[in-house]
Amino acid sequence: MNKYINYSKSNGIATITLQRSLAYNSLNHEMAIDFQRALDKAGAESDVRVVVITGTGKAFCAGQDLNEMVGPKAPSIKTVLTNNHDPIVRKIRSIKKPVIAAVNGVAAGAGAVFALACDLVIATESSSFIQAFSNIGLTPGSGSTHFLPRLVGIQKAMAILLLGEKISATEAERIGMIYKWVKDETYENEVHQLALHLSQLPAHSLMLTKMALNQSWSNDLENQISLENDFKCMAGESDDYHEGINAFFTKRKPQFNKHKTHYQDSTTQPLPPVRPLFPTKNKVDSNFSMVS
Repeated sequence: MNKYINYSKSNGIATITLQRSLAYNSLNHEMAIDFQRALDKAGAESDVRVVVITGTGKAFCAGQDLNEMVGPKAPSIKTVLTNNHDPIVRKIRSIKKPVIAAVNGVAAGAGAVFALACDLVIATESSSFIQAFSNIGLTPGSGSTHFLPRLVGIQKAMAILLLGEKISATEAERIGMIYKWVKDETYENEVHQLALHLSQLPAHSLMLTKMALNQSWSNDLENQISLENDFKCMAGESDDYHEGINAFFTKRKPQFNKHKTHYQDSTTQPLPPVRPLFPTKNKVDSNFSMVS
């Protein structure tokens, strides 16, 4: 994309790499805008099924470059949030494909929020997370107070944000803030294998599952059950579902994603007629059960 953002693509996996390592991948305006463009690109490209966000050097992202915030031409805090940080979080959340934060070092300030906005966070053992806004007289931003309580509970979130303490990767996994930590020496392979595995799963089903989980944060039980029913019917209409069922009965590995997944389709469109849950050409084993 530019000197600060690298965008690469392989085997259905788009990797967005923050590469301002001398500044611990802290964001200036130019870098933030190109980060947003990379997210738009990953979300729009139909051959991309998984997005990985990572950094170079010793940091994932150290948040805002404070050097940009001083001097007579410094932008206002509101300008930086509105134009630089908040759109990144919104774009990460709106991508209908699994988004992995591959945290390779410190994730601080807005950088920590970017990681927590992702669907899965995998971090090296030496990584750490810190949101020390209180240490410089600021308050959390870009959704920090939205994500943290939902991930770790209100008490732990309160402690993390009020005290500004560094959270190790091992502690972050223990309290449910991230998916998992891995040894530094196996990190790259673990990230690749995770992304590759996701890319081989049925993209349409993953998209609907992600959307359902995101909606669960604001839905009550009845609305969530209704949404799940709608999404399950939509998934039941997909070629991937029928491929999965046929593969089960013929005892072979399913070959998903042979047809284009319409990531931009609106889920508010009328649902198509629902086919039977099991293809009629297959005889169902009386001992077979499916956990829904």
